[in-house]
Amino acid sequence: MSRETLIKRTYNTITKLPDDKVKEVSDFADFIMKRHEEELLNQGIENLAANSKSFYFLSEEEDLYTVQDLKQKY
Repeated sequence: MSRETLIKRTYNTITKLPDDKVKEVSDFADFIMKRHEEELLNQGIENLAANSKSFYFLSEEEDLYTVQDLKQKY
């Protein structure tokens, strides 16, 4: 089903609902939109951190400890 068909069908259904239910649908739509915006923000932050060179110096750091330094192995 296309996006426009879904929107029209939803609109037709909402127009038949009582006012309190329309408010509930509106609140739910706001909730879904906020969740979507947060997901986009989180993806942007993840991409920014993944592509950042801020911790690049750590990849050149030599290993301080080896497996032989362990007293007990689990």
